[in-house]
Amino acid sequence: MEINANFIQKNIEQAKKGDQVAFTFLLDFFWNEVYGFMLKRTENETDTEDIVIETFAKAFDKIATYNPEYGFNTWLIAIAKNVHIDLLRKKKSSLFVDLNDENDRQAYFVADDSNSAEDELIIEQNLAQLLQYIKQLKPAYQEVIQMRYFQEMSYQEMADQIDEPLNNIKIKLLRAKKLLAEIIQKK
Repeated sequence: MEINANFIQKNIEQAKKGDQVAFTFLLDFFWNEVYGFMLKRTENETDTEDIVIETFAKAFDKIATYNPEYGFNTWLIAIAKNVHIDLLRKKKSSLFVDLNDENDRQAYFVADDSNSAEDELIIEQNLAQLLQYIKQLKPAYQEVIQMRYFQEMSYQEMADQIDEPLNNIKIKLLRAKKLLAEIIQKK
């Protein structure tokens, strides 16, 4: 099958209607281009994978806003750049503390950053609640969430263990995160 601009546009239109097969086609077709672009910028495979997954999640959430006057790959790369900038801002803000006030400086050096008993209890309760939410997902989605976030496996390790193609794992994790977010928002 020849993949041309018309075929891609048809898949974009189908994706706008919520067609999962079209989403999968677009993800598979454009994944390497967006991944390669971001890998050159980040020089870090883990960050790149996270950015690209977030890019496709945002793109599919906002696909109705896509303007066909521009290339779909250009639109995806613009989203990826913004996701990357957001990631850099988060990293930067977590590295620096504003120490303008003398009192803040003293408090910063004296403060104990270990968790109190109350903090530990809250963390434990939040984790228990999160696990309850995860149990509401289909078993296949529970499995990828468990492997990625609790066992801290790479996408490739997950693909090898489940014996599925790498892109299927990425899509499954993307869908699992979206469904989990919907469950949490409903509560």
